[in-house]
Amino acid sequence: MGEAPRLNLFYKIGAGVYFKLRYNIDIMEFITAGAGETHQLAGKILKEVSGRRFQGALVLALEGELGAGKTVFAQGLGKAIGVKEKILSPTFVIMRHFNIKTFKHFSDLYYLDCYRLESAKDLNFFNFKEILKDKNNLVVIEWAERVTDILPKDAVWIKFEHGGGNKRRVKIRI
Repeated sequence: MGEAPRLNLFYKIGAGVYFKLRYNIDIMEFITAGAGETHQLAGKILKEVSGRRFQGALVLALEGELGAGKTVFAQGLGKAIGVKEKILSPTFVIMRHFNIKTFKHFSDLYYLDCYRLESAKDLNFFNFKEILKDKNNLVVIEWAERVTDILPKDAVWIKFEHGGGNKRRVKIRI
């Protein structure tokens, strides 16, 4: 049996947001141009995955170089679920918590930045395993590749890459 053909088709799904169709249905690839489009994409992705069944919390594991769009994406998620506070990267505090009052699938957003962690054990301080067990939690983790051993198998992995200028390539593995 031969290898599946590789498709390389782009479809417009919103104002400037393009979906790149690939032969592997478990990986979706998007190209955004600017923060507004990345915010829009975050809302669309959240809408798509929030209705799925997960073992516990919905975990969005973000990876990518510095400045690749992880924090901008998280800000778009916050906007999509009605968080009123400004969402800043938790680089120096490790974790930020937000109550969600207007989004039906979740009651709490936990936003983590694992860049400065020595190991996944550092998250024990935050009672992280209990956070992961609660189906009412949305957990967004920057630099998730540093703590893969404690993340659930059903985590949604989102990789950010620089695409030149304001463009970002976003790959989602479900």
